[in-house]
Amino acid sequence: MKKTLKYIAVALLAGCGATLSSCSDFLDKQPSNELTEEKVLADWNLFEEFHYDTYNFLRHGALRVNDSWLDAATDLAQTSYATAGTRTTFNIGNYYGGGGYAELIDTWESRYRGIRKANWVLAHINEVPKNPKNSDEVHAGYVKNFTAEARFFRAFFYWEMFLRYGPLPIITTVLSPDQDMITPYTKRPTTKEYVVDFILKELAECEADLLDKDNAWTTQRAGRLSQPAARALAARIKLYMASPRYAAESGITWQDAADAAKSFMDDYGSMFGLFAQENISASDNYGNAVLYSTYSGSNNETILFRNDPAIGWGNIAADTPVGEGGRGGNCPSQNLVDMYDMADGSSPFAQYDATGAPVYGNGAACPTINAASGYNDADMWSNRDPRLAATILYQGTPWGTMRENSTIDVRPGMADNPTGNANATPTGYYMRKYIPATILSSNHGGSALRPWTIIRYAEILMNYAEAMNELNGPCQEVYDMLDRVRTRAGIAGSVKDRADLASKDAMRNFIHKERTVEFAFEEHRSWDVRRWNVAVEALARPIYGINVAMDGSVSRKVAQQRVFDAKMYLYPIPETEVWKTGLENNPGW
Repeated sequence: MKKTLKYIAVALLAGCGATLSSCSDFLDKQPSNELTEEKVLADWNLFEEFHYDTYNFLRHGALRVNDSWLDAATDLAQTSYATAGTRTTFNIGNYYGGGGYAELIDTWESRYRGIRKANWVLAHINEVPKNPKNSDEVHAGYVKNFTAEARFFRAFFYWEMFLRYGPLPIITTVLSPDQDMITPYTKRPTTKEYVVDFILKELAECEADLLDKDNAWTTQRAGRLSQPAARALAARIKLYMASPRYAAESGITWQDAADAAKSFMDDYGSMFGLFAQENISASDNYGNAVLYSTYSGSNNETILFRNDPAIGWGNIAADTPVGEGGRGGNCPSQNLVDMYDMADGSSPFAQYDATGAPVYGNGAACPTINAASGYNDADMWSNRDPRLAATILYQGTPWGTMRENSTIDVRPGMADNPTGNANATPTGYYMRKYIPATILSSNHGGSALRPWTIIRYAEILMNYAEAMNELNGPCQEVYDMLDRVRTRAGIAGSVKDRADLASKDAMRNFIHKERTVEFAFEEHRSWDVRRWNVAVEALARPIYGINVAMDGSVSRKVAQQRVFDAKMYLYPIPETEVWKTGLENNPGW
């Protein structure tokens, strides 16, 4: 009986060649029909295509959870339409709801399929005859590189599973696709066994055989895994493992996390930087850091990303203001707006907590204002950190081509808050980040690239700042890292000059705030608040918004109440998997 490569589509990369040459849109290929193992094992070209298809398992965050973003499951946003996945599941504490399938259940299925695919490559790569056009030396190079990529992918998929479900059975053999994915593996390892002894070991051992920076960043290899990507992912994981939620079990220390970030900067830092073009505003430079790539805009900030093809209006309509003809979509919260500093580097509010948010009173009351900052709640968007304007569309913002005066207008009955439109923003804001403005031109006929950034260099700097503060409190290394990120954003002054950041605790809360602002809508917030052990405080807090009256005056409001309790730190293992495998479910589920 012939074995069919079930569950795993093979993207036929016609014309792409062995290195994806002239094929930066390879993720847009349609999968082939099922192929047999015999065919793939007999033809190096088919085997190569089978392996490259694993890149399709890297996911894009835009609209990923049934037309909503994962950050809409946090305090950063609320999705405007009632059927969105996060709104019908996470936001109301319904972790078994069908609307969240793409995150709550499909993560389990797709990650284990990706793991099986990587295991199959590792098990069979030495059986496949070489391409006759390649020398033995060239073929050996491909075998080493594909083996390293398969190990990276497997480690990355296991890491994604860990964040959501905790330690799960580690499978390194190829299970039959006719069975469920993990039977007879039922023992759940410890955090150390799963993350430190397996994932981090895999990343360390595969790094040398991945493409180096020069080879991975050519146009012909757009989006390929690289040596810097392996080191960067390891640095992220060590930061997480040193954090309060995991440190006792992992044995990873803040010194380990600091050393990991420093090793990246020492070995690879000269190859990367914070994206900043001359004669471009700080706000645009920050926004373009997640829209441009090495191949479109000379962006040297991105380390690991999913290289998707160009998109058009249909790809952003769901997150575009209703006055522009869109569906509203991912609407930022006042909670996020309140985390932005003033442009001069001062804090608009007097006190911040460990979630990175200002301390709120009852209801939607404004946090206590830092009078020295010049902040005025009646004019809350003036003189703020330029990242606010790059991330959020607020009242009066110039935007689009379809509305009167081409500016955002969320006053009652106006273009972006029309009477009776169920998709109008519930928070008073619309999303700007990750939405290429060029698509809105020419009556929405434009197109643009929108890769999905998984790791960028700003994270390495922020990781080092966080770890060094936990080790030594505020010190020059912490100031330097934070200042680099904030200077690129267009913020004046140094954090060293702020008297309110003199203690380790105050600097910790500040760093938590800075990470939230810098990486808003990049799928960091869900995992950061969990590793800091403040998820209940952050995610059970109401979502705040604003009303803008016809005279332009602004008032705060509660836009949505949220539900989050301790058991939600981990997702429930899908019920069908518990029934089939006998795995112990996560606490409380």
